[in-house]
Amino acid sequence: MNHIYIIHGWGDSPEGSWFPWLKQKLEKKGYTADILEMPNPDAPSIREWVSVLQHKIKPDPNTILVGHSVGCQTILRYLETLPTNTKIRAVICVAGWFTLNADESFETEEDKEVAHEWLNKPIDFEKAKTHAQEFYYMGSDNDPYVPIENELTFKNKLGAETLMLHNYGHIGGEDNVRELPEVLEIIEKL
Repeated sequence: MNHIYIIHGWGDSPEGSWFPWLKQKLEKKGYTADILEMPNPDAPSIREWVSVLQHKIKPDPNTILVGHSVGCQTILRYLETLPTNTKIRAVICVAGWFTLNADESFETEEDKEVAHEWLNKPIDFEKAKTHAQEFYYMGSDNDPYVPIENELTFKNKLGAETLMLHNYGHIGGEDNVRELPEVLEIIEKL
């Protein structure tokens, strides 16, 4: 049976957005699901966030990683650190990004500083890609933070199957997205 780990995004928590709903649905279907609590959610750092995954996840061919927003980058950066022959089942990225709409994304100078590391430290997509059998990307056509071209990066760099939702914003709590059956459907097909 698959073990699903859910990684929340910047400014969020395990209790936020659609994460508790997904965990409950998965457990009712017999899956093991954990929502990881990430440190300093209002000022995430690559080192701290990847370290949590390194300590909490026991990667194997039944592992599925689900990320939201910067949680998606955290997953990819974690995959880069895995030993050569380690493979997981799948990665599902929701509202993930490599570029941001600067006008909407940065309310403060601190936000700019936090984002700088995530936007400018390269990801070895080829290495990350070798550690998962499948990649999925889900975005929204009206996400105020994530430019729509991020979908193409997931598709072109990772071979991700993509789905663009209509009018879901950043697909999180601030958009009142408390359920996300599209993610559950992907997991059930794996």
